[in-house]
Amino acid sequence: MRLPTVDLDQVVSFHQRQTVSGTNYGEPVPDHDLQVLIEEQHNTGFSASNAYWRLCILSDSENEREFTAVYVYHHALGDGGSGKAFHQGFLRALNTAEERETKRLIESPKIPLLPNIEALHPMPLSFLFLAKKIIHEKIYSRRDPALWTAGRIQEPTKTCVRLLPFSSSVVGSLRDRCRQERTTITAVLQTVIARSLFAHIPPTYSSLSCTGAISCRRWLPDIITDDVIGVYVQDFEETYSRSSATSDTFPWEEARRSRQTIEATLNRKGKDAGPNLLRYVNDYQQELCLSKLGQDRDKTFEVSNIGVVRSESGPEKPAIKGMVFSQCASVIGNALGFSVITGGDGCCVISVTWQEGVVEESLAEAVIVSVRDELRLLVDCGKQQGP
Repeated sequence: MRLPTVDLDQVVSFHQRQTVSGTNYGEPVPDHDLQVLIEEQHNTGFSASNAYWRLCILSDSENEREFTAVYVYHHALGDGGSGKAFHQGFLRALNTAEERETKRLIESPKIPLLPNIEALHPMPLSFLFLAKKIIHEKIYSRRDPALWTAGRIQEPTKTCVRLLPFSSSVVGSLRDRCRQERTTITAVLQTVIARSLFAHIPPTYSSLSCTGAISCRRWLPDIITDDVIGVYVQDFEETYSRSSATSDTFPWEEARRSRQTIEATLNRKGKDAGPNLLRYVNDYQQELCLSKLGQDRDKTFEVSNIGVVRSESGPEKPAIKGMVFSQCASVIGNALGFSVITGGDGCCVISVTWQEGVVEESLAEAVIVSVRDELRLLVDCGKQQGP
């Protein structure tokens, strides 16, 4: 449903940068002001009768021609691709903007809302997939004692955020290396994160569970383009063992296996996906959330890579440069979240989030350093080997 009107004074805020972003030996350093703002926004909820989105403008007094637009929205309104859609639409609006008096109250349009995914896709379930889920949930749900998933599901929720940026040269070199090894950046990221976690958790844990997100827009009707805002996404799962992931040299075979899992999910075109099971949930809050408090979680980390934001603009027109994509901590899901996007400047940022009290800050920081170092090492080794 739509609100009758939106009060821009309630949803748009302006913030001033306090520090200057820069580089360290040619590599970008985390944008501290943006990191603080994102963390603050993740920990600011939405309330009924108000819009479930906000726009924060972070400006720089030293450069009046540049600003950072932070679009904050509830997952009920959109998936990761919806964030890209907003920024692309915002860019188009800036390119056609005229100097005129603005309105504070904006009336909602009368055009129909776009259909949800259930109205566009059959979301089929095979008998085997459904049977496995029923057995796991209702009959036999033994937990692997060697699986590490950090602290138990708990409240209250406070999201911690760290930004990990990479230059366009590192991103380009990593992409070339992945092609040489017949895998993808997403699959490599999953493997690198698993290796980094194994290096910092007790050796008694020998298994990690990873989930990923895949956009369903590629097989939905043409009405659902990359420019629309909505929830058109599904999940997939992958597991990593300490014995397979922690070899002395990077295990490219694990990255190739991870790529095959992603491709197999894509080939199913929405069949046997987690969201397809929601039709059997009677009470979302009780069955999916409250009933799980105090229990062990069953997933370790998520990698959600929403790709590249293209910016096609003339020399005197507004353009998108760097981008960040971040998600709040998953209370009932993964212990750690890794959200990935590449901006119009070719730089990639990994946003790492976790819930305070579930993952120790020192562990999260150590994993982030290991991920950064291993990705840079892969690039350096690729340069030494040559084409």
